[in-house]
Amino acid sequence: MHTDKLSNNQRVGYGVADFGINLYFISAMTYLLYFYTDVYGISAAAAAGVMLVARFIDAVTDPLMGVLAERTQSRWGRLRPYMLFGAIPLGVFAVMIFSSPDLDADGKLWWAYLTYIGFGIAFTVVSIPYSALTASLTADHHERTVLSTVRMACAFGGGYVISAGMPALVGLFDSEAQGYQWSMVLFAVIATLLMWVTVWQTRERIQPPKTQKLALTDSLKAVFLNPPLLIVMVLFTCGMLSFTIRQAAAIYYFKYNLQRPDLIDTWFAITMPIMFVGLIFTPRLADRYGKSGGIMIGAIVTIFAAIGMYFTPYSNIEMIFVWGGLLALGGTPIAVLGWAMLPDTVEYAQWRLGVRADGAIFAMSSFFQKLAKTIGGAGMAGALAWSGYVANVDQSAASLAAIHNLMTLAPAGIMVIMILAARMYRLDGPTHARIVAELERSG
Repeated sequence: MHTDKLSNNQRVGYGVADFGINLYFISAMTYLLYFYTDVYGISAAAAAGVMLVARFIDAVTDPLMGVLAERTQSRWGRLRPYMLFGAIPLGVFAVMIFSSPDLDADGKLWWAYLTYIGFGIAFTVVSIPYSALTASLTADHHERTVLSTVRMACAFGGGYVISAGMPALVGLFDSEAQGYQWSMVLFAVIATLLMWVTVWQTRERIQPPKTQKLALTDSLKAVFLNPPLLIVMVLFTCGMLSFTIRQAAAIYYFKYNLQRPDLIDTWFAITMPIMFVGLIFTPRLADRYGKSGGIMIGAIVTIFAAIGMYFTPYSNIEMIFVWGGLLALGGTPIAVLGWAMLPDTVEYAQWRLGVRADGAIFAMSSFFQKLAKTIGGAGMAGALAWSGYVANVDQSAASLAAIHNLMTLAPAGIMVIMILAARMYRLDGPTHARIVAELERSG
């Protein structure tokens, strides 16, 4: 088993695909609910239904993709062919979910269901093999933290382009509907090219044992008899749920609570770069306090900032931006270190169970991450519907309170659960190094 460190070119070659993936991911997370309710013209309740149904389908397609990927053999490896051939269909569906065809009410709803479900399946085909590549590139505990940091830097870059640039880009067109559609055409071209760069710049160096013949029960055991993985899945769920709610709520918060829709792009333009600053310190944080310790520190900072924002008057724009910066800073180690912990659980399963099932492990984690994104988006839509939200009018006190609480108290509560889960994680650096050494001796 290889433990060599990667060159900077190899790290960046792997990471750039996540710039492209996040052009899609952040677009859907941040703007799709708003697009559905305020541009496309379906109700918040209908939008919530679309998102929930798509996740039920993911419950089947995500594990299936993981099982398929770890059994694939091709000239391009086990994982990379899905990125090579899946990039174009993903781009097509990304454009379709942000398109507004001239249909009646029933037609609009059918279009939303079909295109969003198609987007979810295409995203699964590309993203699960891409994430699983981390475990195939290196087995070094620290190197995985560095690799995940570089990957997240690229992901934040894609997120920054969307969060800060999408409103301005959409504003160049005659209507929001045209703006969103043509913006996604541009982003789809960029994302496809970047995924192909990763295909050609990476090599799957760490392979399952040649004698391994995986049965479905082996894949299931690698997931459900893997305590460190189960904890990481809780961390993924909490981190993505908190981030999704904040991202989706921000547009409504500035438009209706603060009555300052002009500050939405400024908000993202300021908070996203702060996450880049956090990236500089995340590897050092993990080295000193461990990966789970770094996540707990990020969660504590997030709680502090969320509560501070809750008590800040809407008129105090400066302090709202200060709290937003701290929210972004606290979220950085949460976003990075979960991905750095996940590959370690692959070796844990191989050591404990004799099974290297990286596809199933990353697929299940991907499913819970997407489930959290959907719960966040659908929960946001459901809370708006329950509070009596009506698009593009002055909101009731109940709706304003719901938006305010979603922006502040909800993320803080989720972080408490994250801290409790992180305290239970035991697969630290020395333990993982011992496991890798034992696998090398036995392999």
